[in-house]
Amino acid sequence: MANAQTGKGGLYLLRGLMGRCPACGEGHLFRAFVKVADACDKCGEPFHHHRADDFPAYLTIVLVGHVVVPLAMYVEIAFMLNYWLHAAIWLPMILVLSLGLLQPLKGLIVAMQWHMGMHGFAAAKLARL
Repeated sequence: MANAQTGKGGLYLLRGLMGRCPACGEGHLFRAFVKVADACDKCGEPFHHHRADDFPAYLTIVLVGHVVVPLAMYVEIAFMLNYWLHAAIWLPMILVLSLGLLQPLKGLIVAMQWHMGMHGFAAAKLARL
């Protein structure tokens, strides 16, 4: 298990956002697109007890919705496009934003749980103190 030095929480969150191990910053956090690895391949920090569940998906929906809905409303009011054109513009944007944000947000949530010692990460937090 890694014995990371105590530091600022933002560093750990940034590592999680980039898909890296929050402890060492070198190992991979994911073994598949949104499947968290059981442990870091560099330092051995265990991740198997994380509980991100559906929270990253909820955050993705909220963020994408807050970006796309105002833009779609503005375009509709300003230009009054046909519905098929709206679909051609907004559906790909929603798909790209959703897929692009899902893994980083899941990494962020797992790193937050690791940093705060939540859901089985208490031993890692005590080792850092």
